[in-house]
Amino acid sequence: MNSSQPSNIVPSFVAAALIACVLVVACAKETQPVDAAAKRTADSLDSARIARQRHVDSVVNRFPRIGLTKTVIADAKALAALRRTYGKTDSTWAAYRALTLVNRKDIHYYRVGDTVMIPDTILKDLRAYSIFPQWYPEAVDIPRIVMISNKWQCYGCYQNGELVRFAAVNSGEEHKPTFPGRYAVNWKQRLRHSSLDSTWILPFTVNFHQYAGSAMHQFDMPGRPVSHSCVRQFLTDAEWMYKFVRTAKVDSNHRFIPFTGTPVIILDIFDFSRRNGGPWRDITSTKDVVIALPKKPLDLEEAMIPISQIPKDVRGALPNRRRYLEADSILRERGVIRPEANLRESINYNKLRREKARRKAAAANVPK
Repeated sequence: MNSSQPSNIVPSFVAAALIACVLVVACAKETQPVDAAAKRTADSLDSARIARQRHVDSVVNRFPRIGLTKTVIADAKALAALRRTYGKTDSTWAAYRALTLVNRKDIHYYRVGDTVMIPDTILKDLRAYSIFPQWYPEAVDIPRIVMISNKWQCYGCYQNGELVRFAAVNSGEEHKPTFPGRYAVNWKQRLRHSSLDSTWILPFTVNFHQYAGSAMHQFDMPGRPVSHSCVRQFLTDAEWMYKFVRTAKVDSNHRFIPFTGTPVIILDIFDFSRRNGGPWRDITSTKDVVIALPKKPLDLEEAMIPISQIPKDVRGALPNRRRYLEADSILRERGVIRPEANLRESINYNKLRREKARRKAAAANVPK
């Protein structure tokens, strides 16, 4: 009986082993397509990451260092040579754009004795002169955003994290400043006459504060913050900005829904203790400075604006009026407004002219 047991057990063991092998092979055939698909997906993701990193590297290293030399215009001959070399003509257009950008100043404002920054390289792509980073990783998921520096009098526009425009500005003067904080585009108008003074013609107006009337537009560029809180630009830049931004959505009553247009961030404040030029005169190349950008730009505090900067005839419509009433003291505590600075109220020159005309008409009708 013992001698017959092995002959019964061996076939059963072999059969079980064969069944196990068949199952393993079947499972392998079943899982192979899934594993192959997963590998193809992983390889595709790796390729996309590598391509993206190469793109980012190419963006970051897109432009060479450009040197900047500070020069004083010694005499009328030097001034004439400057205007000839960097004139606003077809043949010198690239040089004109580069010079006016790095100086934040139009060519016709230069006089004998003025300081001018001369770039050692002229490139048509003005992003080459940017002190904003070429790549902004924290904005990669933001379709469009405008970052403006009062301190450096320039802006950078980003599209999904990539710098697409660098340009000069002349923002608000000390008594009517452009306040830092978060804004957004409300509306835009191809050619606008100022609601405060109809003699001010403002091409490519882009409004980013409905009540203060703060806007980006073309106007004279003398090389310093001189505006009534608006952000001035050269004409070419203003036209580009007008096309770049998206306006706010409107509700069922056709009122703008706050912060639904292109985000606009005012980063900092200008040093008004400086009497001539700005910090761009203190650098020797485009690589000396890189403006630091916020990690979460859309989480920044909404700009605080003192009520004195809101025209009187619209103050009744202000949302959260108390915030505007408290803004002056808060901004002084933060050092945004210098202690010695007195803010000027918005003046409606159109209204003053109408009142003057009425008084004149009334005086003309008085019997002698």
